Amino acid sequence: MKRSFLFLLIAVLSFGVFAQSKKDALKLYNNKNYKEAIEVCEEEIKADPDHVDSYVVLCWALVGNREYARAEQRAYDGLKLSRYDIRLIEVLGEAKYYLGKNDEALKQFQEYISIANDRTGSRVGVAYYFMGEIYIRQTKFQHADIALSAAVRKESYSDSWWTRLGYAREMAGNYAESLKAYEKALELNPSKTDAARGKERVAQYIR
Repeated sequence: MKRSFLFLLIAVLSFGVFAQSKKDALKLYNNKNYKEAIEVCEEEIKADPDHVDSYVVLCWALVGNREYARAEQRAYDGLKLSRYDIRLIEVLGEAKYYLGKNDEALKQFQEYISIANDRTGSRVGVAYYFMGEIYIRQTKFQHADIALSAAVRKESYSDSWWTRLGYAREMAGNYAESLKAYEKALELNPSKTDAARGKERVAQYIR
């Protein structure tokens, strides 16, 4: 009886030590320790290949570490387990964006927005931002205006997003609205040089 109790106690203590020593991949990712987060996630997936959350954090960390092709592949692996996981849909769009796969990235972001649009804590604003950048790449500046306007409606505190909105409107010839966007960017960040230069450019067209 005593021996059984001793084995049980050792097992409990060992589990406690293991639990304490086990690293939290999400914390590592949030602390921008991407390489270690990747390693932890891959170990988790080896131990439990059906754990979708491990694929999610893995893909976030891979994008953070600029391993976009690997992030794309691992996102597909995760989606085989959970086809409509909005986190994987969105991060797959990011991976494709950085790989220059513009049309494929757009489809991912559009699908993400259609599913996640009304969810609290979602990355809908980020998805709209990436869509705007893709449209700028494609010189579809009115489309970019619409997407980036949606982005700043969702998250209005990014001076960089307002600057890009100003640029899209400037390229579309919508100078008055471009000026407003540049001014908003400078209100958020008075040292934003791209916005200051943009404001100077469009001001000459407004009388």
